[in-house]
Amino acid sequence: MLNKYPLWKNLIILFALAIGFIYALPNLYPDDFAIQITGARSSTEVDQRTLERASRALQDAGIEIKSESLQERNGLIRLTNGDDQLKARPLVQATLGKEYLVALNMAPSTPEWLRSVGAGPMKLGLDLRGGVHFLLEVDMDSALQQRMEAFSGQIKRELREERIRYRGGDVLGGRQIAMTFRDEADRDEAFSLIRQQHTQFLLEERRNGDQFELVLTLSDAEVKQIQDYALEQNLTTIRNRVNELGVAEPLVQRQGTERIIVELPGVQDTAQAKRVLGATANLEFRLEARPDAEASEIEVYPFRDEARRTARLEREIIATGNNVANAQQAFDENGQPQVNITMDSVGGDLMYRATKNAIQRRMAVLFIEFKTETEDRLVDGELQSVERRVEERSIISLATIQSALGSSFRITGLDSVPEASELALLLRAGSLAAPMYFVQERTIGPSLGQQNIDAGVMSVTLGFLLVLIYMLVYYRGFGLVANVALTLNLMLLVACMSILSATLTLPGIAGIVLTVGMAVDANVLIFERIREELKAGAPPQSAIHSGYSRAFVSILDANITTLLVAIILFAMGSGPVKGFAVTLCLGILTSMFTGLMVSRGIVNVVYGGRNVEKLSIGGKLANV
Repeated sequence: MLNKYPLWKNLIILFALAIGFIYALPNLYPDDFAIQITGARSSTEVDQRTLERASRALQDAGIEIKSESLQERNGLIRLTNGDDQLKARPLVQATLGKEYLVALNMAPSTPEWLRSVGAGPMKLGLDLRGGVHFLLEVDMDSALQQRMEAFSGQIKRELREERIRYRGGDVLGGRQIAMTFRDEADRDEAFSLIRQQHTQFLLEERRNGDQFELVLTLSDAEVKQIQDYALEQNLTTIRNRVNELGVAEPLVQRQGTERIIVELPGVQDTAQAKRVLGATANLEFRLEARPDAEASEIEVYPFRDEARRTARLEREIIATGNNVANAQQAFDENGQPQVNITMDSVGGDLMYRATKNAIQRRMAVLFIEFKTETEDRLVDGELQSVERRVEERSIISLATIQSALGSSFRITGLDSVPEASELALLLRAGSLAAPMYFVQERTIGPSLGQQNIDAGVMSVTLGFLLVLIYMLVYYRGFGLVANVALTLNLMLLVACMSILSATLTLPGIAGIVLTVGMAVDANVLIFERIREELKAGAPPQSAIHSGYSRAFVSILDANITTLLVAIILFAMGSGPVKGFAVTLCLGILTSMFTGLMVSRGIVNVVYGGRNVEKLSIGGKLANV
């Protein structure tokens, strides 16, 4: 029958609209302002007692609590407004101490019945709401010191292999290595070897009484190269760690010569993000010092799980976490957590050369972590957070070498499975070439992005209302059909973005406005075609059928062209451009569905299957 959908097609439309309604519904529930409490180390759990201490401190300060809950290994306290949230974080941090991290968060308020079917609100970009901004600074002095220590160890190892006797070899002043030889012949031989193998150093021979000295000074060009490498390596590492966190559309970029900007839109666990991004989980493999070793050749470190127990280690480093190619969390034969490590070819070679002559000696795995601790102090009568840099070094493994080691290791002695998993994540994502410190941390909430939110909502609302009024006035009854289809199109677009966890940014709102125009454009083409058919003398039912069928090609051509442009923008662009492209792609698909199928279904319900003498489509042709 003319202008009548079969039952299966009507059921598909109704099913799609029902799914769209359910998955768009969570966006009507705004996120709550909240603070999140997490252990500073992965082995530290947040229990009910900790949560009660934090809540009591807030109540004593007159801050109203909306609700509180424990979520796996962290606690969440929901508050009523943004001002209370900003006051609550330093207060709770001072109450709980440095064993815990207190971070600002936006907690979803989606009802449980919607969460049970996987429905949730779409993520908002950093320029609208819900995200964290970090500014990190790379410690270039530490980067240079670490590289110089590696050079020193390598040079001393080469001199020993050539049986050239020397004294000293320590790093001086950050970029010099000084060595003393017993005679001029040994110094000349060392000079020739180092000049051939290490062209990055400027060599200077000195005479001090009966001692022959050789001073190595790192060139300016090499210093700059080391600093550039440290920044680029840290950039790559941060990007890998962000990928491990699963953040949508992150921004990681260089600022100047020493700083890195990290923006994480839509992030939920801000405390976890700060811990993973800021931790310098590096390793050093060192041999235990011999009993007769001189004091200047050893360093004493505590064990990670037993601070009172210490071990004497050689200053010389065999290999570091920079040589780690892969790391996976696993369990040992006793069911205890461990991390299986695979070294790269350089690290495997260094390990073999160091351990082949050290059978039955013990080798330590030294864990190095640079952290930023926050202390809340009263400054001019106001409570302010003051950060200080802390370096922690501890031994996590000290095992006897049974045979020469190659490229595969395992690290045992870890406190828990979460700690082993986090260490494996950090090492797998790449170790930092130098420590980094949080110079600035900012959580962007609705108050900071309110102008963008208001402008975006106003643009969509104004554009939507103008289109609705125009279509209703110009096309009468068919304009009402177009308006219903346009409303359903926006609902489906929001639902699709929510299902795909797409991030809505300010450019994305521009994509929605463009989608509104393109969606109504399809209806204009169809309605004008119907009016042309009526003008040519076609019966109303035939005019409707011809209008939808003959306008289809033009609509499809225009939308495919725009879709190809959107795909190119997504492939070639980044950040806000991708946000615009995603919204535009989804909008094109939903507008074609509603403009062709949904509006046709509504027209079929109103006019299909019966005799029609006139159509409410505006103009003089309405009564034809």
